[in-house]
Amino acid sequence: MPSFLLIAQLLLAVALVAAILMQVKGGGLGGIFGQPDSVYRTRRGLEKTLLQVTIVLAVLFVILSIVIVRVSTV
Repeated sequence: MPSFLLIAQLLLAVALVAAILMQVKGGGLGGIFGQPDSVYRTRRGLEKTLLQVTIVLAVLFVILSIVIVRVSTV
C-alpha cells in the first residue's frame, strides 16, 4: 500500500481533530443555575466557516479511508 495515502490520512485526522476542538462550546454551566440553554442562534462568520471546514474534512477522511481499503485489498 502506498505510504503517502497513510500519511495523508494521518494529516487529515489531525486536522479534523483540531477543527473539532476549535469549535465554540455551547451552554456551559448556565443550565445548572436555571438559565435556559436552548436559545436558538445561527452560526455566522468564523464559526460557520469552521463548521463547513469540519464537514469537508470529515467527508475527505471517509473517502480516503475507503480508497485505502480498496487499494489494500487489491
